[in-house]
Amino acid sequence: MTVDDTGSGTGADGRVDPPPLSNSLERGDPQATDPGDHPLAVRLEQLILGAERRYTPFQAARTAGVSMELATRFWRAMGFADVGQAKAFTEADVLALRRLAGLVEAGLLSEAMAVQVARSTGQTTARLAEWQIDSFLEGLTEPPEPGMTRTEVTYPIIELLLPELEEFLVYVWRRQLAASAGRVVQAADDEEMVDRRLCVGFADLVGFTRLTRRMEEEELGELVEAFETTAADLVAARGGRLVKTLGDEVLYSADDAGVAAEIALRLIETMANDETMPELRVGIAFGTVTTRMGDVFGTTVNLASRLTSIAPRDAVLVDSAFAEELIRTGEAPASEAAAAEAAATAEKEGEEPPTYRFALQPMWQRPVRGLGVVEPWLLTRRDAAAS
Repeated sequence: MTVDDTGSGTGADGRVDPPPLSNSLERGDPQATDPGDHPLAVRLEQLILGAERRYTPFQAARTAGVSMELATRFWRAMGFADVGQAKAFTEADVLALRRLAGLVEAGLLSEAMAVQVARSTGQTTARLAEWQIDSFLEGLTEPPEPGMTRTEVTYPIIELLLPELEEFLVYVWRRQLAASAGRVVQAADDEEMVDRRLCVGFADLVGFTRLTRRMEEEELGELVEAFETTAADLVAARGGRLVKTLGDEVLYSADDAGVAAEIALRLIETMANDETMPELRVGIAFGTVTTRMGDVFGTTVNLASRLTSIAPRDAVLVDSAFAEELIRTGEAPASEAAAAEAAATAEKEGEEPPTYRFALQPMWQRPVRGLGVVEPWLLTRRDAAAS
């Protein structure tokens, strides 16, 4: 038997046998459902995908003009499970393969970058789809009348929602893409597009592990959702970027130290005013950050995380680089003595005294695992510190 460039085998009788795909991937895929599934599940799939299953993986790759190896890389990157030789793919799958491969052939994307595009898109939309089914659609598909089953109302509701949700998804994506493109254009140089100097903040719920043992699952889910919603709203409203949420922890970034500080203090104040929420602690660091697939990495991120772990309850700790940036930009005085001296100088010269939004108090130096000795600063509002 000979093997062609698609990975297919040609036997002695000239018949082309598609290469076997393992079923080793742990993650399932809606397209991999068995044709003998519940009739409604098949109808829902056809409604959502807009087409019927027509192709095996090998047939889809061949029709798209893509090697089986590359097609498999794309599908796995998007989070699709291996399906053997079941007819699991539609015309839309063929078109998506053709488009992605076409970007590579045109030289607009390298093959590695195309795989990254597939992976980032798959991971993001998978989480979105899971949330919509678990939370949004579940609530909407409650039987409206006694005796009606959930399955009897699911199809018409999805039929009505699908075009609206699709349009909304594209709209939000375009807005986010415009914002990200704007940040790239404003970067000082090409290196800054990858390794940027950012303010990175972690906000962490205190005693969350103990809460998980005391609260019912539904209550815990509501608490986490309330925390994530509050954090996301505050970060967005103040001009930061929510990088990710980790249940009891939120990671955000900001280009401006004043913005990052305001977000941190607003989070503390908002949570403190809600009796149903646990106490919060926040850590912020400023420095070079590597960005990849929407996430942030590096020593600065690690330092922000460590500062969070040692921060007092309902308090914000920042590193010395962040403190220096606040002082440099005039958002905070170097000390109360420096603030008083600046005010006296301004009064003597007949000028308005400087106004500071924030105050910084140096804390004891301490060793931090993996990062050596750090000097954290306690961040507060200026008026609170002055009083």
